[in-house]
Amino acid sequence: MSEYRQGNLFADLPPPAEKPQLFKTQQRPLWTENKAKLIERYLFYFVLVTKHGAYIDGFAAPQDPDNPDSWACKLVLESQPPFLREFWLCDLDPSGVAALKSMVSHIERPKYRRIEVVCGDFNVKVHEILRGCKITSSTASFCLLDHRTFECDWATVRTLAEFKQQGHKIELFYFLASGWLDRSLAGTTRNFEQLERWWGNQNWSKLQGMDSWRRALLLADRFKQELGYTYAYPWPIYEHGAEGRVMYHMLHATDHPAASKLMNRAYATATKAHEPIEQLKLELHGLFENPV
Repeated sequence: MSEYRQGNLFADLPPPAEKPQLFKTQQRPLWTENKAKLIERYLFYFVLVTKHGAYIDGFAAPQDPDNPDSWACKLVLESQPPFLREFWLCDLDPSGVAALKSMVSHIERPKYRRIEVVCGDFNVKVHEILRGCKITSSTASFCLLDHRTFECDWATVRTLAEFKQQGHKIELFYFLASGWLDRSLAGTTRNFEQLERWWGNQNWSKLQGMDSWRRALLLADRFKQELGYTYAYPWPIYEHGAEGRVMYHMLHATDHPAASKLMNRAYATATKAHEPIEQLKLELHGLFENPV
């Protein structure tokens, strides 16, 4: 692994500011079929710095089995260098779990890497998974919540946010189904309990008819105000071929002072070839010193 060694790219960063550090977001749209590449690219950047990490995927089965490049956990597992040490992949659907196990069995892994596939409702299994993970105060930890509209309960998000009592929180990648949320809210209004579990209170009805960007900003504010994250930004994911239609907003919640700038870079480069690691030593260092 010596070819992957490099200095600590976060060493010269100032302490976290009292207010989130702002930057100019990318203008180039990222299409739906590339949303998994966004997660992979961000983690590629991050683990170059940490050289370790734990990754949890609460809804990990492939959503588009015919397009393996849209399968986030597969791309992250295959990413090089293989610094992430622990993977917990959960899904409720037995056929999806079978696909996960098959995929894992065909991927080469370092001896130090642990991969656990869990069958069940992540809202229930999250406690078991967090107990099983070897996450300490210094562990770089990430959780992908790419659920199908209302599957992920707000209580589950809170459990993840509050798990680490010291060090940086578990970073969250939460997908909000902006493209069809109004239709889904109207179609499930009889299932008030599900909507209240998803939103965490009875105020979900105010989301109906709200502009999708305002909804995404409202959710980002909740990540900061209710869950204690210092930074939370919504990243738009567009439908391929549609003019300006946003299908998802990916909410990235973190309290690391460099993480949002890394996500900004990942959004711009997700569909491009990986940069040479030696080049990244210089470029990422400059990125941290000079917000974009």
